[in-house]
Amino acid sequence: MSANTLTGLIETLYKAADTVAREQVGFIPAVFKDGDVENVAVGQTITYPIVPTMAAADITAAATGPDPSGVTVGNGTMAITKERSVTFPWNGNEQNSIRKNYQKVLEDQFAQAMRTLVNEIEYDLFIAAKTGASRAYGTAGTTPFGTAGNLSDFAEIIKILDDNGTPPSDRHLVLNSAAATKIRSVQSGLFKVNEAGDPSLLREGKLGRVEGLDLHQSGGILSHTKGTGTLYVFNGSHAVGATTVVAKTGSGTVLTGDVVTFEDDTANKYVVNTGIAAAGSMVIGKPGLRQAQTDGKTITIGNNYTGNFGFHRNALHLLARLPMMPDGGDAADDVYEFIDPLSGLPFQIALYRQRRQVVYEVGIAWGVKAAKSDFIATLLG
Repeated sequence: MSANTLTGLIETLYKAADTVAREQVGFIPAVFKDGDVENVAVGQTITYPIVPTMAAADITAAATGPDPSGVTVGNGTMAITKERSVTFPWNGNEQNSIRKNYQKVLEDQFAQAMRTLVNEIEYDLFIAAKTGASRAYGTAGTTPFGTAGNLSDFAEIIKILDDNGTPPSDRHLVLNSAAATKIRSVQSGLFKVNEAGDPSLLREGKLGRVEGLDLHQSGGILSHTKGTGTLYVFNGSHAVGATTVVAKTGSGTVLTGDVVTFEDDTANKYVVNTGIAAAGSMVIGKPGLRQAQTDGKTITIGNNYTGNFGFHRNALHLLARLPMMPDGGDAADDVYEFIDPLSGLPFQIALYRQRRQVVYEVGIAWGVKAAKSDFIATLLG
């Protein structure tokens, strides 16, 4: 075996990665990525600190310095949950039959392998955003940005993030294809160069940045079908800030990702983070209720929707690492660690020489989490 078996494919891999980078992947470049988890096994949790809110007090003169109560720093956990690969073989006859085009076909195969894995990661991030958001704005079933010159859809998502205390920098909005199309076709103030001051959207289709939101488009966003729940009402009183909603008397499912409104508080649309299949406790995204509720107040599930998601980068976490090899390696003749220069995702390329054929494997391991629900807002469509 030549020591340069896979290193000779570096140019092929970079061309393949450049092809993959052109796919409609919006979440991966917008979320917080951590590649420093190479020793974490699948299913093993890692912890990260969560600093609680802090209270203010009056300043009073005293003979000694202040003596505050200690602050308990909480923690959250997440894990590498998937280790996936795409494999494809070549035998001598197959290589010989397309000798002139073999390098191009191989490049396309690597591109498709990475594309498959990237799309799986993108979908997982979409699910994390959909089921981990705080509140929502818009009309389910109606694509946003459909009124020319009206940027209220941007402003209302920003309002949710502002009200929740989201830091003003590094905010992103990932759009489904229908919403992105409305921006490109209807919002002329963004693509007319004399008004926008930038030809990128008109000439190249780049969505760019609007009102502090970096815009992205994702092909991984799918429609959400609401649960079957009906006639649920509040069981007991609930204070402002409560995230656990106890429901009674109704029936059917309230699914994660459902958008619910509450009696006397229809202006706020809350996203369900943990659902129910019968009377019991559901969880809505932090920071929770913005208005207190009393016993018997109605709970209404919104309609089916296709979402768009505004968030701060640190709200969505992606852990990614190379798949684990056993000590001493396995039967692979060569293994190459390839870092996609555009997404930062690590891929492991392995070559297995078998009887009269070779097999290439492209692999990656990952885990995702909505780490800060209050920093995520859903724009309905």
